Amino acid sequence: MPVFDPVADRSALAAALADGNTRLVACLCAAWCGTCREYALAFEQLAARHPALCFVWVDIETHADWLDDHDIENFPTLLVQDARQAAGQARFFGPVLPAIGILERMLDAHVLGDATVAAPALREHLLAG
Repeated sequence: MPVFDPVADRSALAAALADGNTRLVACLCAAWCGTCREYALAFEQLAARHPALCFVWVDIETHADWLDDHDIENFPTLLVQDARQAAGQARFFGPVLPAIGILERMLDAHVLGDATVAAPALREHLLAG
């Protein structure tokens, strides 16, 4: 699956998220951030290796209202959410070092486990458009 743009790929993104088993992997970044721009290529390559997951790139300045009351202070900030998790809950939500290997290891179900953390209700915002 490609990395979706939440505006340009709205229909395809909604279809991917409608599947009751699709894990959302969102990178929350900013267009002006050099680190984010460098991370984007590796994020796209990771998405190509994991076609069963739904990868989305969210510009936090364009879509600040989707973050609820959460502040993004470091880049990249990632959100990993299972389809059946309640709104505002995720397997992971926080900044990581900009090394794609970290995210790749996190996507292993054994690393993420069954923990949940408070997070923006991003999936709901993506589905609403």
